[in-house]
Amino acid sequence: MATPGREIDWAGETGQVSRLRGVAFELACLAAVGVALVSVLVLLLYVATDALRPFSADPGWHLVFFLTLVVPTLGTAVYFYRLEEPAGEVAYATTGLPVVGILFAAALAVVLDIELVTALELFALLVATLVAAGIVVVHGRYRPGAALERLGVVVAAPVVTVFGVPPVEVIRALNGVLSLIGLPAVSGARLPSLRELILLSPVAPLEWILVIVSVTIPVAGALGLFVARRRENRRDGLAFVGGAVAATLLAPVAGPLLGIGSTGWVLAVTFCLLPPAVYVEGVVRRNEGVHGLAFPLVLVGGILLGAVLVRQFGFAPPDSWLDWQFLTSAHSRTPEDAGFYPPIVGSIMLLIVVAASAFPVGVGAAIYLEEYAPASGLSGKFVELVEINIGNLAGVPSVVYGLLGLALFIRAINMPSGAVIVGGLAVGLLILPIVIISAQEALRAVPDSHREAAYGMGATRWQVTRSVVLPQAIPGILTGTILAVGRAIGETAPLLMIGAAASVRLAPNSFSDQLPAMPRQIFAWSSNLEPEIRHGVLAAGVVTLLVVLLIMNGTAILIRNKYQREL
Repeated sequence: MATPGREIDWAGETGQVSRLRGVAFELACLAAVGVALVSVLVLLLYVATDALRPFSADPGWHLVFFLTLVVPTLGTAVYFYRLEEPAGEVAYATTGLPVVGILFAAALAVVLDIELVTALELFALLVATLVAAGIVVVHGRYRPGAALERLGVVVAAPVVTVFGVPPVEVIRALNGVLSLIGLPAVSGARLPSLRELILLSPVAPLEWILVIVSVTIPVAGALGLFVARRRENRRDGLAFVGGAVAATLLAPVAGPLLGIGSTGWVLAVTFCLLPPAVYVEGVVRRNEGVHGLAFPLVLVGGILLGAVLVRQFGFAPPDSWLDWQFLTSAHSRTPEDAGFYPPIVGSIMLLIVVAASAFPVGVGAAIYLEEYAPASGLSGKFVELVEINIGNLAGVPSVVYGLLGLALFIRAINMPSGAVIVGGLAVGLLILPIVIISAQEALRAVPDSHREAAYGMGATRWQVTRSVVLPQAIPGILTGTILAVGRAIGETAPLLMIGAAASVRLAPNSFSDQLPAMPRQIFAWSSNLEPEIRHGVLAAGVVTLLVVLLIMNGTAILIRNKYQREL
């Protein structure tokens, strides 16, 4: 609508519309984007060159991989991008899924290796949870009308089977309060939980068998249920689960043969083979972009062919700082022996604390603000004030959250300085406003007509939120959360404030141990006087951190694109 009293002159003196300004604006924007992309690319190439040292290899090595890997891969990618877009999407997805699976498998392998959680503890927790769920289901079947009684069963069953009566944590907290006021500690008999009884068992299966039961079967069961619903055939889902279990049973032979161990084989099958298999089955069934399945074959085939030819002709590879020894060793004063393993483990544990603390609180706050908070009156003004403050907190510098973590968790609550849990909680506070805002945007994207239709059918507000709003908002919520966690893994200032160690020789095996994190170690290397550490080892650490960030951001982009297509 035109503004009264104001005329807009779209044409020049000749009466013709001028496009010069629009073209100039478009070119200026294109130039800005180009400068930004080129600057980032140059920076990444500079760091990657220091980390990988490609010029230390024989020229024949570069020629072989250029002909066997670079040319076929780039040619296939350009063909799919320009001429067959559905096939390109399939190509990138089938290449990215195994990479993300490797990341998940490696993270869980590290957790099991440092015994942060053992395979037996996973098995005990799974059995206790299943028993608690069975009790709730049985009670709901035989006492369908006892709503208040069912609420008690839902709360009591997990407590009894997982934590015991009373829970050990409750006893410790109570004794802490009693000691502060000068009263004697509480002691006495308690009912152990089913989980604790399983952990006390003198005999337990092998680790890889426990991992199959506690990790592979639940993951395969969820994917099998998805396959059964998609194909509308329960037998197909059961066949998928059976095939997955059969593949993992090859662990005693396949694991040592590949040099990853039996448990490594089980994790690789669970996270690197099963999700791509489900995706490929859907692509073949829909018969859309099937040609894209050739891209990972070209990629893997080029790598294998290049490796064979390089070994055959005896070409020396690059003397890279970023190698397997770097990823599996601790820091050393000698540049050739310096490693990144403890910071990688510390960052994984940091992300566990961040996700466990920020995701439930952030999503819960967003659900309340969007679905339950009053929109008018004095309460509405208060909610509006809260939302304004959340937006302001999202722009607060990260060092302020580090000071908040220092004052709150270390000074006030007396948590150990520099511990994993302190760093995770401090960084969790940092990304909490971002999680809330992204979750709110995802909830707002759900059309109001869907809510009104559900209310018209007699659904309650909780039923509408659970069954209508959340299923449509979850992809957007996950996208925002992954991007926020990606920012969290690269933060250094909060870790400096809470006293995270610069270098740790041993990887932490509990959340109260000293926190070695990737950005903190990189910051320590940046001030090292040894030139090879400051340029070579530091660059290898930066590339490792960037690869993790790119994988996380790429996963978020794939989720967002899939969600937008479904809309």
